[in-house]
Amino acid sequence: MSSAFQPPLQTQTRSHPHPRRSRLLVRESLMTRFAMCLCSVLLFVLLVGGLIVFILWLSLRPHRPRFYLSSFSAPAVAQPSAGLLNSPISFNVRDRNSNRKIGIYYDVVYGSVYYRDQVVASGPLLNPFFQPPKNTTLVLGDLTGTAPAAGDALAARISSDAVAGRVQFRLELKSVIRFQVKAWDTRHHTLHVECDMAVGSDGDLLASYRNERCSIYF
Repeated sequence: MSSAFQPPLQTQTRSHPHPRRSRLLVRESLMTRFAMCLCSVLLFVLLVGGLIVFILWLSLRPHRPRFYLSSFSAPAVAQPSAGLLNSPISFNVRDRNSNRKIGIYYDVVYGSVYYRDQVVASGPLLNPFFQPPKNTTLVLGDLTGTAPAAGDALAARISSDAVAGRVQFRLELKSVIRFQVKAWDTRHHTLHVECDMAVGSDGDLLASYRNERCSIYF
């Protein structure tokens, strides 16, 4: 009687990690999670802080004033052989502060009138003043021509342009301004305003230039 030989069963043994290594793995996992959470919190704080700064910048960022030429008159150009010496030149410019919460301080406002890049009238227009937010200030100019006199070559050009029905002038305003933002004032800025326009043979502003926006730069 024969019996089949059966080899002894081999028991499989599982290798268990060393307790110290297990603690290290758990600690590294916790540190990784903590670092990820910390980075997420810092990123969130930076995003919220950047958004707040951007909103404050938008609300406190000063907008430049806007200038519009309402009227301009140089009646002397209607005279034969016109000369602007000692003749009146008047104009009206609207200065608009469109800021909601920011005022503007102006030093003395000076005005100059040019014909072919030559000054024909100049002088102070407004004393220092404060312009509140959402306010429009009228800059009324009443200057006296200083050049050219009748018989001058430039005066002859003015007369020739008047006969053609169009005399080109340039009005420039200059002042030093600073913005009032909440409780503090910004640094000073030198403001230049340029209004290009033309008058007809009667010396009055042509309709196409009325209420035109002037260019400004600091």
